[in-house]
Amino acid sequence: MSQYTDYYQYEGNLADATLQQQPTVQDDGRLELQLDSRTINALTRTSKPKLGRVPQLSHRWSKALAPQPRPADSEPFTTKLNIVIQVVGSRGDVQPFVALGTELKRHGHRVRLATHNTFESFVHDSGLEFYPIGGDPTELMAYMVRNPGLIPSVQSLKAGDIGKKRIMVEEMLRGCWLSCVNPDPITFAPFVADAIIANPPSFAHIHCAQALGIPLHMMFTMPWTSTEAFPHPLVNVKFGRVDAAEQIKVNYLSYGVVEVLTWQGLGDIINKWRATLDLEDIAFSQGPRLTEKLDIPFTYCWSPALVPKPRDWSENVDVCGFFFRDPPDYTPPPALAEFLRDGPTPIYIGFGSIVIDDPNALSHMLLEAIRITGTRALISRGWSKLDGPQSDNVMFLGDCPHEWLFQRVSAVMHHGGAGTTACGLLYGKPTTIVPFFGDQPFWGKMVASAGAGPEPIPQKAITVGRLVEAIEFCSAPQAAEAAASIASKMQSENGVKQAVASFHKHLRPYVVECDIIKGRPAVWEYSRRRNTIKLSKLAADILMTHLKIDGNKLKQIETRKIIIETRRWDPLTGVLAAVLSATTDVTRAAVRAFKQPVRTLSRRDQHDQRDELNSIELGPTNFYIRPKESRSCVAVTKSAALAFVLGLGTLVKAVATAIVEIPFAFTEGLWQFPRLWGHQVRDFGVIRDWKAGLATWLQVLGFAFYDGLTGLFVQPYRGAKEDGPLGVFKGIAKAIANLHLMLLAAAVGTGAYPLRGIHQSILYLISCKTRRSIQLARRLEGRYLAGKAGTDRVLEHEVLDSFDKLMRREVPRHFMFY
Repeated sequence: MSQYTDYYQYEGNLADATLQQQPTVQDDGRLELQLDSRTINALTRTSKPKLGRVPQLSHRWSKALAPQPRPADSEPFTTKLNIVIQVVGSRGDVQPFVALGTELKRHGHRVRLATHNTFESFVHDSGLEFYPIGGDPTELMAYMVRNPGLIPSVQSLKAGDIGKKRIMVEEMLRGCWLSCVNPDPITFAPFVADAIIANPPSFAHIHCAQALGIPLHMMFTMPWTSTEAFPHPLVNVKFGRVDAAEQIKVNYLSYGVVEVLTWQGLGDIINKWRATLDLEDIAFSQGPRLTEKLDIPFTYCWSPALVPKPRDWSENVDVCGFFFRDPPDYTPPPALAEFLRDGPTPIYIGFGSIVIDDPNALSHMLLEAIRITGTRALISRGWSKLDGPQSDNVMFLGDCPHEWLFQRVSAVMHHGGAGTTACGLLYGKPTTIVPFFGDQPFWGKMVASAGAGPEPIPQKAITVGRLVEAIEFCSAPQAAEAAASIASKMQSENGVKQAVASFHKHLRPYVVECDIIKGRPAVWEYSRRRNTIKLSKLAADILMTHLKIDGNKLKQIETRKIIIETRRWDPLTGVLAAVLSATTDVTRAAVRAFKQPVRTLSRRDQHDQRDELNSIELGPTNFYIRPKESRSCVAVTKSAALAFVLGLGTLVKAVATAIVEIPFAFTEGLWQFPRLWGHQVRDFGVIRDWKAGLATWLQVLGFAFYDGLTGLFVQPYRGAKEDGPLGVFKGIAKAIANLHLMLLAAAVGTGAYPLRGIHQSILYLISCKTRRSIQLARRLEGRYLAGKAGTDRVLEHEVLDSFDKLMRREVPRHFMFY
C-alpha cells in the first residue's frame, strides 16, 4: 500500500479484493469503494484516464505532488467584461467568491454574483451586483447534515426530501440562466454575461456557457478534477490485494464514480431544463465529467502549502491559495470586548451555517468539555442557534468576522469548511475539525497531517471525552508551532490575485475585442463589401442609431463554442443506444400529442361542473343565483386543437430525429470501431450544418481509401516491430478489418452524414427562441450603455468615423480607448 494511502488511513480489508455490488455509505456520508485488480483494469480501459507513471513516494505525498508554479499572466488584461459568478452553498462557500468578485471589479470588470436570495445584503455590502437564483441554503445545509454523502438515507426518502431537493435544483438552474441574461433586479440595468465563473454544485454553469457561447472557468475549495494522487474527498477507497499502480488508478476512478452518481440523480432534470434553452439532451455516457472532457479551466482556492498541485493535473488546472476578503471594519460590542479583556485568551467554537438536528445536546457536550479542561471559550450560535448558560468562562455570540476574531483566540474548533479552515490557519491557530459532510473530512485530514490539530471528530462520533482530548491537543505547544509554520507560508500567498491571474490567463484566447472601441468585448460581427468587423454592444448601438448598419445583419459571436456530442465506440452499441433514445422520445411525444388536448378538454368539463354548482335553488321562491359566464366552447376547442398541433409537431420532430440519428450512429460506430484494437482514427469535428455534413462525408470517403490502403503496408510493419513474425499477421488482419470498416462507413455515410447536416441546419432555424432572447438582451444592454454615454458627441463622431475608415480599410483596428 502506498504511503499516501497510509496517510489517509483507509481501513481497507486486505483479505477481500472483490468489487461490492453497490458502494456502501459510511457514517460521514462518504462512499466506500472496494475494488479488485480485474475490475480496476476493466474500469480503467472504459474510462480512458490519462494515467502517468507510478509516483515513487519517498515522503507521504511530497513526491506525488508537484510544486505549484504561480499562474503567469504578464500582459495586462485590458478588455472589460460582464462576469457572472454562480455559487451554490453556504455563506462559507459564497464568501471566497465575494473576495474574488471584489478583485475582478478592481480590474475594471462588471461583476454579478448569483447565489441564494439569503445572501443579498452580504453581496451588496461588498459592492458587487447580486442576482437571486433561488434555493434555501438553510434547508440545503439541513439536508446535507442528514445525508452527508451522495446516497440519501431511508429516512430522507420517506420524508420526501429527495423530491424537495430536485425541485430546488430546478429552481436554481432557472435562476442561474436568468443571472446570465436578465437585468439587475433592483436597478434594472441590462446585463448579458461575457464569461462565467462557477463552483461545481451550481450545475448550470456549462450549459449556460454553451447556450451563450462564452468562456467558463470553474473554481472550488475541494478537489473535483480526476487525479492519481488522492481519491475524491467524497469517496473512501478500500484496497484489497492490489499493487501501488492499481491503487493510483482507483484514486483516479473515484472521481468518475462521484460524477456518475451525481448525473444519475440530476441528469433528467438538467436535460429537461436544457430543452428550454434549445439545447439537445446529453446522453448518460457523456454527462459525467463534462468539464474534464471539454478541458474547462479549473482554479482551486486552497494553499499549496497544504495541498500542492498533483503532477497529473494539466496546464488548465491551477492551485492558487485560499481566497481571503479584505478584513472588514469591525467594532466589537462591549460585552465581547470585556470578555476578551477580562481573562486568559479563549478558544473559538462554531459550526457556521451547519444546521444540527439536536443543538441542545451538542451545546451541553461543549459546555461540559470546557468545564473539564478549564478553558475559556467563545461559542458562535450559528444557524443551529447553539445556546446555554453564560459565565466568566463561556460566552455565546452572534455574527462576528472571523478575520477579526481569530486573531484574538488561542485555538479554533469548527466544521471544517475551507474558508473557516483557511482563516484559522492564516492566523496560526491550532484547529480541531468536526466534519459534517462534503470536503470537511478532507480538510480535517489535511490539518491533522500537518500537525496543526487532532484527527477530525465526525459529527456522529462527538463525545465529551473526544472534545476534551481535542482541546488539550490544541493547547500543546507542538500544535501551535505547526500552525505557525503553516501561517508563515500562507501569509506569503495571495490567493485572490493569483486566481484572477489564472482566470485572465485561461480567458485570453477566447476574448475578442471590439474593432472600434478598445477595451470592450466584441459580441457582434458585421459584414459588408467583403469586409468583416467585430463590434461591441455600445459600438453597434451607435452605428444602428445613425443608420450605418442594419441590425438584422448582425451575427452573434460565440467566443467559446462548447459542443457536447455522444461518442460512438462501435456500431452495435451505437445503434442500440440510438434506437433506445429514439423510442423513448417518439413514445413520449406521441403520448403528449394526445394527452394534452384531452387534458385541455377535461379542464373545461371541470369548469362547467363548477358553473352548474353555482346555480342553487333557494326555498319555495325558486330563486336562482345566476351562474358565472362559462368559458367559450369554441375557445376551448381551439386550445385543444392547438395543443394537438404542437404535440404533433413534437412527434414529427422526434420521428425525423430518429430517422437521422440511427444511421448516423451506425456510421460513426463503424468509423470508430478500429479504436478498440488501438488504431487511431481521424476526427472530423462536429457536424453543425449541411455544409459540414457534406464536407465530413467527402473526408470520410477520401480517408477511407487513403488510410485503408496505406494501412495494408503500415500495420504489418508496426506489427513486425512489436511482435516479430506473428505481429505481421496481426497487422495484416487489422489492416484488412480497418479497410472494410472504413469503406462501409463511407458507403453508409453517403446518406448519413449529409442527412445529419441538413437535420442540424433545420434544428438551428426552428430552435431560435433562446438565440433571439440573447440577441434582444444584448441590444438592450447596448442601448443602456449608449444612454450612459449620454450626449458624448466626440464618442459618436469617433465611432462613426472609425467605422467608415474600417469599411474602406484605411486605418488599423484597435486604436481608440474608451
